[in-house]
Amino acid sequence: MTERQPQRPAVPPPPAMGRPPAPPPGGIAGARGASDVTRQMTQAMPARPPMMPRPSAPPARGQVAQPAAAPAQSNKPQRSPGNPTLNELVHEAHEKGFSDIHLGVGEVPRMRDRGEISVTEYPETDENTFYSWLHEVLTDQEIQRFKDTKEYDGATQYEFARVRINVFDSLTGPAIVMRLIPLKILTIDQLRLPPIFRDISDAHKGMVLVTGPTGSGKSTTLAAMIDYINKEHAKNIITIEDPVEFVHKSRKSLIKQREVGQHTLLFDNALKASLREDPDIILVGEMRDKGTVNTALKAAQTGHLVMGTLHTNSAIKTIERILTLYTAEEQDAMRVAIAESLVAVIAQGLCRTTDGKRAAYHDILVNTETMKEYIRKGNYEEMHELMRDGEFDGMITMNQSLFNLYQEGRITEETALECSPTTNEMSMMLRGRI
Repeated sequence: MTERQPQRPAVPPPPAMGRPPAPPPGGIAGARGASDVTRQMTQAMPARPPMMPRPSAPPARGQVAQPAAAPAQSNKPQRSPGNPTLNELVHEAHEKGFSDIHLGVGEVPRMRDRGEISVTEYPETDENTFYSWLHEVLTDQEIQRFKDTKEYDGATQYEFARVRINVFDSLTGPAIVMRLIPLKILTIDQLRLPPIFRDISDAHKGMVLVTGPTGSGKSTTLAAMIDYINKEHAKNIITIEDPVEFVHKSRKSLIKQREVGQHTLLFDNALKASLREDPDIILVGEMRDKGTVNTALKAAQTGHLVMGTLHTNSAIKTIERILTLYTAEEQDAMRVAIAESLVAVIAQGLCRTTDGKRAAYHDILVNTETMKEYIRKGNYEEMHELMRDGEFDGMITMNQSLFNLYQEGRITEETALECSPTTNEMSMMLRGRI
């Protein structure tokens, strides 16, 4: 017979990791055995990592939660060493009497000093510095709009000046031009404008055009005329500008200023809508196209005074420029419309004076009865002769205006010849032959 082997007691399998052991059978004795097993497992397991600090309790009702600390570094671009802030540049231009600031990547900052560009001593502008300047005056959305469209046109306000802003892209990188517009509007007397400007501003209806190249002081002259009307007449004045430059405050007149892109989406829509806003005077920032001219003429013919600007060099060329917007078949009818609605055309330029400042010279066409007849017939030579001999009616040519400044000692002979539209005639006037 085979000898029976003694049976070994059954050992329970170890419990699964991560789960507590099942309660053993056998009451107190089983529990005591389970404690031994648990103690052995605890000794065999590695030490637990230290507990993370608990988050702070939420603030009690009525208390304000403290904001999280700001990151140490900003995501906005930073200026390179040696470069000023844009605010410092604007202050410097204002204190020195400069009219424009020119900034661009790859270029040294420059400023316009009474018509001439002057170079500053600041280092060449890099891209980070340029965009740090943009962040001083534009929102993130406006900067993104510039990046998407490669153009931005707007304005901002300082405590001493309003600044017109144009941002654009170029071969060397993005650039910005800022035009400083003083908050104080100079009067007709302070600008030393001819007395006829008051008579033109007193007109009840018709069209007044102030023309000239960029930077010739058109906006300053129009602002002085609007300011005169505001003080002397009880009118409703509506301006449509892109952007708003000089800010007027209602005095004797009521003034509402609208900026394209901010207060209206389209220039033409604002001009057409202005006819339903009970205006006496409508200021159009720029006669841009045929549609604008048509609406302005319609407003002038229906009893409103319309004031606007064009980029032309003389009064007679202004009429020619308007007519070129129309076909040959339309031009005869347009000559009649212009002759009937026109009040005056003022072409303007700026020249440097002997005391280092600047003075305006003018080409002024006043629409007298004789002038109306010449406009209808398109007799441009006769129109020029009438302007030369029409001093009694307030008319003057640019050469006559420059010659007057020369006789007053405000400009030199070289300046008169440089600014003259017809230098031969100017030379004869300076030599006393005319």
